[in-house]
Amino acid sequence: MEISAERFANRASRAGFRELAVVLLGFCVSTAALMRQLAFHPGSVARIDNGDGQFSIWNVAWVAHALVVDPLHVFDANIFHPHRWTLAYSEPNLGEGALALPIYWLTHNPYAAHNFVLLSSFVMSGTATYYLVRYLTADRRAAVVAAIGFAYCPFVFGHTPHIQLEMTAGLPLALLAFHRLADRPTIGRGLALGAVVGGQTLFCAYYGVFAVLIVGYGALVLATTRRLWTTMRYWMALLVAGAMALLIAAPLYVPYALLRRQTGFSRTLKDAESFSAIWQMYFASAAYAHAWMLRLVGHRGEVLFPGFVTSLFGILGVVVGALDGRSRRREAAILYSTLAVLAYIASLGPSGGLYSVLYALIPPFTWLRAPSRLGLIVTLALSTLAGIGIAATLQKFSRPLFLSTALVVIALAELALPIRFPTVPPVEPAYRVLATLPRGPVIEMPVYSEKFAFVRAKYMLSSTAHWMPLVDAYSDYIPTDFTRKAPVLGEFPTYEAFKLLERDQVRYAVFHMDTYSPDMRRALESRLERFSPYLRQHYRDERTALYEIIAFPP
Repeated sequence: MEISAERFANRASRAGFRELAVVLLGFCVSTAALMRQLAFHPGSVARIDNGDGQFSIWNVAWVAHALVVDPLHVFDANIFHPHRWTLAYSEPNLGEGALALPIYWLTHNPYAAHNFVLLSSFVMSGTATYYLVRYLTADRRAAVVAAIGFAYCPFVFGHTPHIQLEMTAGLPLALLAFHRLADRPTIGRGLALGAVVGGQTLFCAYYGVFAVLIVGYGALVLATTRRLWTTMRYWMALLVAGAMALLIAAPLYVPYALLRRQTGFSRTLKDAESFSAIWQMYFASAAYAHAWMLRLVGHRGEVLFPGFVTSLFGILGVVVGALDGRSRRREAAILYSTLAVLAYIASLGPSGGLYSVLYALIPPFTWLRAPSRLGLIVTLALSTLAGIGIAATLQKFSRPLFLSTALVVIALAELALPIRFPTVPPVEPAYRVLATLPRGPVIEMPVYSEKFAFVRAKYMLSSTAHWMPLVDAYSDYIPTDFTRKAPVLGEFPTYEAFKLLERDQVRYAVFHMDTYSPDMRRALESRLERFSPYLRQHYRDERTALYEIIAFPP
């Protein structure tokens, strides 16, 4: 009998691995089909057409670089010299950098490293959603269709420049871990849930907060529907999960706490108003199949339409769950339908009321500023409900395999969109030369005004060729002292600019000559000639000039 049980366990284990392999392969193929250009040219194309995309590529490369070279100082990013903890000025993307680490060190190509993470995010999200819906419905075919609806929803395609917003896998995975805990509360399952929530925080702080909210809400709903309020094992497992999540997220929380204490950095409710959702956004999508809706509702920023397959079967899932005599399906319908409604109201920001309550009660909300991103939770809830609706439909259909295959094709076709990634330029010769010189801080010229601070992200991306500390850079938070001295630094070389650079021991200056107007370039050339005794030219062409500051004028 023991041998038979052992053989059964081994057979089940092999079947589980085969299923996982098939699911991963399926989402790899579908991701490659929807992101063909990126999948087949990962090292030569990227979202470099805007500052956020450039920032994300630099960010992932920096973390992958620092985790090997100097892991204890990964938060001392090479921006805004001489400030420290500068990685905390925006989303640090620690998880993304760790995931990109092998590709980065194998290729030393920041674009390949970033694109590997971007493509992996779709595969991981689809796989996690598949296993969540499969657990709730026991229907693999319904799970595939539901997972496609979430993994490739218009929201994630609309945020390809923001690598942290692509890392959605932790949300369905957290819900799966929570459902497993609720079905059998143990310390081990509590640790697993905490590890998922904490890990999601390392990939995206926004989604880490979302994961805490949806798990917390789910805990209250299931405590009510299953009468678990007095079940100590349930609450103990959740307590263990919370402790584990805090332990994993601590490396992220501490730098942010230090930044807030030193600078008072936080977001106000007024900041959230301009990043709140409106109902039109829930009908906005860049997919081919949805383009006609944009003309009806007008395109207003965020794209939050979940897709027709997800929406229609999601509504059906609510009806099926409400009428189903089985308590588990009804319980799931109650949980995810109410979660969708609450997430929608919260995404409206302060005008909806609920977001203001969350802002007042939950401290991390003071670091957030985009309530509209809660629309992703609406899509996740609807995708899960769609799994219930599809499973019920397949049970009544005479040819379930045909219908499920058709739904897979329709879901993928519906979410396909025209997306092109620009070809990345070669590294400028000036940066190749800079990489061979002794280490020292660099100022890039022009500095650009506060209004056009995002343009400085291209300097950060270029720094992946040399990793020297940069004086001028871009982030969500920009140090006030840099903002004050930027107008003076922007006139370098001058006596006043030299004085500021001497204090911070800045060693190199890179001038992008082709970005200056003719009059400004003539004035710059005159200043360079005037201060030539203090500058040594290392490289120059029509586009770029590299100088070393060899002395400072008295």
